[in-house]
Amino acid sequence: MTIRSLLLATALLAATSVAASAQVSDDVIAAPVLRASVNVTADVVRIGDVIDNAGTSAQIAIYRAPDLGTTGSLKVAQVLSALQAHQVIGVDTRDLKEISVTRLARTLESKDIELQIARALEHRGGLGDAANLSLTFDRDVQDLRLDASNSGAMQATSARFDPRSNRFDVSFEIANDNVSTPTRLRFSGSAIETVEAAVLARGIERNEIIKASDLVVERRPKAEVGGDVASRDRAIGMQARKQLRAGQALKVADIAKPDLVQRDQNVTLTYEATGLYLTIRGKALENGTEGDVVSVLNLQSKRTVTGVVSGRGQVTVSAPAARLPLAADVTSSIPSSEPATPVSVAVNSASQVTQQVSQQAAQQAAPKAE
Repeated sequence: MTIRSLLLATALLAATSVAASAQVSDDVIAAPVLRASVNVTADVVRIGDVIDNAGTSAQIAIYRAPDLGTTGSLKVAQVLSALQAHQVIGVDTRDLKEISVTRLARTLESKDIELQIARALEHRGGLGDAANLSLTFDRDVQDLRLDASNSGAMQATSARFDPRSNRFDVSFEIANDNVSTPTRLRFSGSAIETVEAAVLARGIERNEIIKASDLVVERRPKAEVGGDVASRDRAIGMQARKQLRAGQALKVADIAKPDLVQRDQNVTLTYEATGLYLTIRGKALENGTEGDVVSVLNLQSKRTVTGVVSGRGQVTVSAPAARLPLAADVTSSIPSSEPATPVSVAVNSASQVTQQVSQQAAQQAAPKAE
């Protein structure tokens, strides 16, 4: 019995030693350890944010969090004092001197806010596409920081626009992960539709040719320039119909193709007819661009003729096309007893008409007899 009791006591002692060792090991693993960097989403910093293995003290708030989207620092000595006040001791500081605390946030950039407002107003009250809207706010719209829990998209809940005053009022909601009530935003101001216009960098005289260096591209209110605004590419190389001032947005009606023929300019006068091509010197009596009909003085015959501007310093006079007699017209006078030959008669008639036109054009082109 004595030996058996001794063996039992020895076994119990060994078991107790093992349990004690395990408890010590658990205490070492569970010791609180200070974190060097902390990220928080709430407006307070809790014990569980600054140390690992905080246990039941994890939800106790000890500091106010930095502003949304910013980072602050805490001295380790201050942190240890705050922990000791809540009976958290034996913290492994890992020889840290301070820790950083960052408050996470969702940032809405001002340009994205403006884009969402423009999309909400698109095609309302006569407005055009969102890309063409210019917004002016009652209060400056800057980058907006929200709690990181506001993860939802900006959803427009109301959008009002008055075309008489150009005033708008737009409201949005953003869903929140932590609470059922969404975050609400509201913006007001004025909106106008703009168009891209070619604007003169300097004054332009009447009939002056517009060069690329004379133009800058700007967005102007559509109500100011109207619907016939001229693009930069279209305006370059065109001629001003009237005097234009610097800063003026060009309209299609302000420009025209450049004159290829100027009044009192010596031009080449070309006569064209079937089987006839003559060139002669002439004097333009009016300005004209390509395709315009102008009057020209034949310097040899001293006769005034009209022609079409066909190039720079060139006017073409075309003889009217000869009308070939219809087969019915030719054969109508032929007795029914005689065989009809409409084709050969028509050809002969056309040759006679062409010869007459050529003679007339040659008479116009010939010098006047003294």
